[in-house]
Amino acid sequence: MSILDVFPVLLKGVSVTIQVLVLSAIFSYLIAFIAGFGRLSKNVLVRKFTGFYIEIFRGTSLIVQLFWFYYAIPMLFNVQVGSELMAGVLAISLNYGAYMSEIVRGSIIAVDKGQREAATALNMTRFQQMRLVILPQAVRMMLPEFGNYLIQILKATSLVSLIGMTDILYHGNMLRSTNIAMAPTIYLLILVFYFILALPLIFLTRKAEDISKKGVASS
Repeated sequence: MSILDVFPVLLKGVSVTIQVLVLSAIFSYLIAFIAGFGRLSKNVLVRKFTGFYIEIFRGTSLIVQLFWFYYAIPMLFNVQVGSELMAGVLAISLNYGAYMSEIVRGSIIAVDKGQREAATALNMTRFQQMRLVILPQAVRMMLPEFGNYLIQILKATSLVSLIGMTDILYHGNMLRSTNIAMAPTIYLLILVFYFILALPLIFLTRKAEDISKKGVASS
């Protein structure tokens, strides 16, 4: 077996990897905003519940969370999470959503207090202040870190091979199991595949860093 034989086999898993990446990224960002706002809520129960969720998912291993959603929860509680895709996306989204929620919270808090005072002076409601003044500036500050976490999410997608999803790593492991001598070449090509997928994300992250430098008021 040669590199030319390995390449098309790994290529079969690219669509699965991209699918998990896109879905996980969308839900991670959504969860991050919900949890981030939850941490800033005036309701004590909402703050406590959100804080509990964040600490649980930041304080435990993503692999363990993945196994819990796919194996443990259905066995212990007779609750079916769904397909391998659903379990994988759910675990990755909740894990990275917990991390990114602190970025959302921190960015909102970091907006200069003078902006809030000016909005209050203009007789804006809290919702208007958040939507028109605070959030646009906070989002600019979030962009670089969100870009970095997007690359981290791409790397995390390789874990779905552990629950049988036929992504790039899954096909690589199958090849390696039948061609031990080719293992270094196979894993080198897997590394190349992930690097190529990461390149546009790296480009977007750099663009996000440029955008974040513009339009944010400072004291």
